[in-house]
Amino acid sequence: MADIIFNIAKGRVAELYNRVDQGDPADAGLVLVVLAATGLESDAVLEDKDTLADVLSGATNEVTNSGYDRIILLTADLAALAPDDTNDRMDLDLADQIFAAIAAGDGWGKLLICYDPDATSTSADANIIPLCAYDFVVTPDGNDIQAVVNAAGFFRAT
Repeated sequence: MADIIFNIAKGRVAELYNRVDQGDPADAGLVLVVLAATGLESDAVLEDKDTLADVLSGATNEVTNSGYDRIILLTADLAALAPDDTNDRMDLDLADQIFAAIAAGDGWGKLLICYDPDATSTSADANIIPLCAYDFVVTPDGNDIQAVVNAAGFFRAT
């Protein structure tokens, strides 16, 4: 599961995931953002940030490796929300994602999953809500990088 859940998203991750899955609003999406290892603020500092702009306003930076782009997941990319009534919990999962042919440069430190109410346009980072963050230590070398968030899912509410 997540290394941290951002305070702004606590109690809301499943709701925002479901909004994307249901197309409400139609252009909503989940955005995967990679943070550089150098200058990465602590989890305790990061979890208090309320927007992606806040996350990137301190010492923490998004990676700038050639070939890197944020991954945007829309309605068709998500599985339907399904409570696990047997175990009395809600698990959310994402398919493994590929960052293709990422050149050497920034070392990678964290992977964020964020909610964007308008992911089909270039949303301002101030409108993107960070949900979860995962340690994602990678040294790019020109090859593909596979993001496997967690075999049990990226989020669990109990």
